[in-house]
Amino acid sequence: MRPLAGRLDLCSINTATLGYQAPIEETIEAAARAGFGAIAPWRRELEGRSAAHVARRIREAGLEVSGYCRSTYIPAADQAAFEANIADNRRAVDQAAELRAACFVMVVGGLPEGSKDLAGARAQVLEGTGLLLEHARAAGVPLALEPLHPMYCADRACLSTLEQALDFCDILDPGRNGTIGVAVDVYHVWWDPRLEGQIARAGRDHRLLAFHVCDWLVPTRDLLLDRGMMGDGVVDLPRIREWMEQAGYAARVEVEIFSQDNWWKRAPAQTLAVCAERLQSVC
Repeated sequence: MRPLAGRLDLCSINTATLGYQAPIEETIEAAARAGFGAIAPWRRELEGRSAAHVARRIREAGLEVSGYCRSTYIPAADQAAFEANIADNRRAVDQAAELRAACFVMVVGGLPEGSKDLAGARAQVLEGTGLLLEHARAAGVPLALEPLHPMYCADRACLSTLEQALDFCDILDPGRNGTIGVAVDVYHVWWDPRLEGQIARAGRDHRLLAFHVCDWLVPTRDLLLDRGMMGDGVVDLPRIREWMEQAGYAARVEVEIFSQDNWWKRAPAQTLAVCAERLQSVC
């Protein structure tokens, strides 16, 4: 397993970790000063800005883009809304291409409002991802399906396990040509008894595109906005990273923490410093 001590260049900061407190240009500079090798921005941070401008600032800071977050939810109540969601995602893929992002992270969405048709939502995700994949291949941006914890199945992601996400990849890309894979976020998958085997499967099929770390707090006060800093919870982070790297993962270890009442209230420089220390000591 790669040592991270003294190797923050192997690590990335997902900008959500800093709570969107500063413009993206300041976040880029702060991440570079802290010694990280990459950054993963969110679409909201590019609103009103040129993706080419942001890409230039990232490169000038000496950073790469480990991923671009995230997709518009795909399932919709009618065909027109479904097509609008796909069109919005195509625009986001184009931004990811300008940023030279290693992947476009897809949080696929849950049930359309008023629906109880889970199978139908998953069918829409499969169809919509297939449509988007054609565009992504042309743009040169791999799609990274991110399964979310089952508690989000209704509203955020009807893909709940790594196995399920990989099954979708196999349907859409049977040739395994590297244009679609998965983002493994420990917050969402640490509990899965099949995790080790599915990570190995993803490695064999060249589908490991991103690896997100944080921690699961006990108790968790908010299921969306109370993620823990690495080392503050119950996730065996070194073991999962070992599985990832044994499976061939050699890209960035990316910190992604949503923490409304803790880390988002702290100065970004402090959060970056703690992230850097924990990556090197407990991951």
